[in-house]
Amino acid sequence: MTPVKFGWAMPSGMSAGGNRGRHIEVMERGLEMIRGKFDSTWFVDHLQFDDRDLLESWTTITYMAGRHTDLNVGQAVLCQSFRNPALVAKMSATLQFLTGGRFILGLGAGWKEDEYSAYGYDFPSPGVRVEQLEEYVRVIKALWTEERATFEGEHYRVIEAYCEPKPDPLPPIMIGAMKPKMIGVAARQADWWNVSWTTLEDYRSMVDVCERACAEIGRDPGTLRRTWFGGCTVAPTEEALKKLIGDRPPQAGGIAGTTEQVIEQMRAFMDLGVDYFMMGTTGLPDFTGLEQLVNVVLPALNE
Repeated sequence: MTPVKFGWAMPSGMSAGGNRGRHIEVMERGLEMIRGKFDSTWFVDHLQFDDRDLLESWTTITYMAGRHTDLNVGQAVLCQSFRNPALVAKMSATLQFLTGGRFILGLGAGWKEDEYSAYGYDFPSPGVRVEQLEEYVRVIKALWTEERATFEGEHYRVIEAYCEPKPDPLPPIMIGAMKPKMIGVAARQADWWNVSWTTLEDYRSMVDVCERACAEIGRDPGTLRRTWFGGCTVAPTEEALKKLIGDRPPQAGGIAGTTEQVIEQMRAFMDLGVDYFMMGTTGLPDFTGLEQLVNVVLPALNE
């Protein structure tokens, strides 16, 4: 069986008026804790959430990739609307070169309309955004693999575009997809398929859709890596769990419970083919959850 791998989702935002210096300390402490245990670190790509302090994803992962040279890095996932695809191809190639091949390119179609409006981006219909994403990936692949890339699509175009140095190796392309049309794009274009904040019951039906989409194009579904992104609320005992979260119920779609319960939940996803979990941990700066993932959960899943 393929060993399961973990990635830690760094906290991207703070409450308004929070201790900004402490936020950096929290990220650094978490990254030190996962050293030699987790495979990667991740960041979400949002521009605003209400009035919270929120860090920009490209800047953050580039900085942290330079500081933590043993970890792969990526976004879960980049909003395709925020950056031109040719520019993302160039940025990705550059980061792949500078990190010695530690970048994973996560992409999604975007969904948060209020941040589009606030930052001046058009917010087309879901169908158009899905079409844009597929063209987006084709542009990126062309720049990564062709000496001079030309692509004329309905939404994007490049004309004799150079991208040197080419990324070597090519970064895996991970597409976040939870609905049939997006899952179809992942089947056609992605190396990794990612779902976010998804329950086991919902994921089971998504797997059926994914396998049908792969069959339609003659792709072995085993060649499309299955990954899960979301929050993890975990503590060694029920008492410790209650102390960690109080009376607040865990966020819907996350993984939550005692250590043994979380191991059981993750194994159920693994039975459906997931071998990579990217997780944010509840309660920071209380590191109980991350400690359990590092020291107990990951080793148990790979026994």
